[in-house]
Amino acid sequence: MAVRDHAAHGLPCWIDLTTSDAEASHAFYAGLFGWTTEPAMPESGGHARYLRDGVPVAGVMAGGAGTGPSDAWSVYLGTQDAQQTADSAQARGGQVLVPPMAVGDLGTSAVLADPGGASVGAWQAGALAGFGAVGEHGAPGWFELHTRDYSSVLDFYRDVFGWDVESVSDTEEFRYTVVKNGEEQHAGVMDASGFLVEGAAASWSVYFGVDDVDAALARAVELGGEVVLPAEDTPYGRLAAALDSNGAVFKLVGRAAGTPAAQE
Repeated sequence: MAVRDHAAHGLPCWIDLTTSDAEASHAFYAGLFGWTTEPAMPESGGHARYLRDGVPVAGVMAGGAGTGPSDAWSVYLGTQDAQQTADSAQARGGQVLVPPMAVGDLGTSAVLADPGGASVGAWQAGALAGFGAVGEHGAPGWFELHTRDYSSVLDFYRDVFGWDVESVSDTEEFRYTVVKNGEEQHAGVMDASGFLVEGAAASWSVYFGVDDVDAALARAVELGGEVVLPAEDTPYGRLAAALDSNGAVFKLVGRAAGTPAAQE
């Protein structure tokens, strides 16, 4: 397993699940990915952690009234200074939804909204650098933002998080940009203005790498989940989307060589 021990500035480094039923979530992801749950510590603000082979891969916290969607995954980008990032986001047309706050000695977190309305976390690492595995079966593999404000949002992330980006397609049918670190690709931004239904919010999503997308999708249904998008072959690997047993959306990507999710 490839283990990460640092969180590069501006790149996805952590994911959190807000859940309306923590015990049901624990059972679902244990059955799907083999995750174990590390109980919440007092200094973690109520966050428990999911571990894959003993390595942290995600956080989980019970949701409540006024905290946003009761069941949803969120993506955090690494920062060297959470307060500076929050100030920069506000100055460049974003919003600070949750101001920077220390999470014990683990690090400092903030939650922002980009100019397109998608929420995104910022994580200044302390004892917790971020997820310890990426691109492996049952670990985060790819991260994607769907937005109606494609150009302005790209400018925002370049300015606030220092993104190095490369357009891979720029047509009316498919407009997509990848976020790079050297030659490695870590995330994507899609112009979703043509297919996001009215009222649907711009959002970040997480893809989990799996050895067999079809088997994982079938297993998710057995565990009480639901298929959102059936498995299909794409130039970026075999992809699918599902709901977990509480209704949180997540995506799956086959770990085919050469796909974005396989590039670590």
